[in-house]
Amino acid sequence: MIHKDKKLYWRKNLTYLSILLLIWLVVSFGAGILLADFLNQFRLGGFPLGFWFAHQGSIYVFVVLIFVYVFLMNRLDKEFEVDEI
Repeated sequence: MIHKDKKLYWRKNLTYLSILLLIWLVVSFGAGILLADFLNQFRLGGFPLGFWFAHQGSIYVFVVLIFVYVFLMNRLDKEFEVDEI
């Protein structure tokens, strides 16, 4: 991979990371803390929704984002021909 491609590869990688971490921030901080009072009007599994996001939902979203990141990076690796297979 030439120097210009390396920069583009890492720029795309950092873009993916930034977007995914922003999503996690919005879900964990926004839904779990800032919007907790509003979300507590609704229930999920018998628990107030704001409580659920603060204690469980942000973890589930984080795990899903890990799988999304793996998918995106595998696709990016193939695009730049640096995949393992």
